[in-house]
Amino acid sequence: MPISLSAKKSLRKSVKNHKDNVSFKNTLKTTVKKFLAKPTAESLKGVYSAIDKAVKRNLFHKNKASRLKSNYSKRVGGEAVKAIVTKKPTNKKVVKKTTKKTSKKMK
Repeated sequence: MPISLSAKKSLRKSVKNHKDNVSFKNTLKTTVKKFLAKPTAESLKGVYSAIDKAVKRNLFHKNKASRLKSNYSKRVGGEAVKAIVTKKPTNKKVVKKTTKKTSKKMK
C-alpha cells in the first residue's frame, strides 16, 4: 500500500485511468466486431473514429492505428473508402483579432 500522499494520489489516478481505458477498449472491440460482421462504409467511419480516439488516448501507437485502418478499409474496398477518407476542403477565412495599442505620450 502507498504511504506518501503523492503515492496515494498516483494509485487513485492509475485505478481511474485503468477503468476508463478498459471501458474504452471494450467499446472499441464491439465497434470493430459489428464492422467485421457486416462491413459497410458507415460502420467503417465509426471504426476509423474509434481508432483515432484510441491513438489520442495513447492506447494505440499511430503506426498500429494506420495498419488497422488499412486492413479494415480493404474489407470495404473501392469508392466507399475514398469517399470517407477524402475530406472536402473548407474555404473558411481566418480573421485575426486586432487589439488597439495605446501609446502613452511622454510629457
